[in-house]
Amino acid sequence: MSNGRFAMLLICDFISKMPADITSSEFCQQITSALHNVYESNHLDINRLSSTPIERPTASAIIYSRHRREIWMVGDCHCLVDGRYYENPKPYEDILAAKRSQYILKALAQGAVPSDFQEKDAGRASIIDELIEANNTNQNKAFAVIDGFPIPMQFVKTIDASSANEIVLASDGYPFLKPTLAESEKALSHLIENDPLLITEYKATKGLMQGNKSFDDRTYVRFSTEI
Repeated sequence: MSNGRFAMLLICDFISKMPADITSSEFCQQITSALHNVYESNHLDINRLSSTPIERPTASAIIYSRHRREIWMVGDCHCLVDGRYYENPKPYEDILAAKRSQYILKALAQGAVPSDFQEKDAGRASIIDELIEANNTNQNKAFAVIDGFPIPMQFVKTIDASSANEIVLASDGYPFLKPTLAESEKALSHLIENDPLLITEYKATKGLMQGNKSFDDRTYVRFSTEI
């Protein structure tokens, strides 16, 4: 099991049991404690995890509190509130995605073919050290995630949904978020067909790898607040 999946399962279990009237700050504090307690009960090296965030089980979460009529964005996720778009991206990913794009475009101009990068992404390899360093330097310092260490609340985006009628919550595996799942899938399919390496129409730190259906995990939830 990957670190991310482990964190996701623990977060899901916590959400299923947390009180309906919990606040965003209470959620962040309590899910942090829950994950940190797992580290301690399994006798993990807390000092190592503290100094090396890249090794922590880590996940983002986007939560709708029906009780508070709020949306909480912890990490890089996005949403639509009555068609209005909100996002909470990592601060450095656009820069590294652009560097990866330049690397691959240069290689293609010199004779490489796209399939070369779908078997082994040399473009991602060219930025991986910077990605790791950026995470180790910035995780829960310049952006928020759930990883068992204190979450800086200034980077948790809270959206007032008190007057919202329809909400869409999604992971960043849908780069173009649309009002319906079908439209979002159609936009993703168009991107994968026309820019499978994700270097022109939408620049990302990774592209579509051989054997995969998309470049990242996808979650899409649409609901009416009237229910």
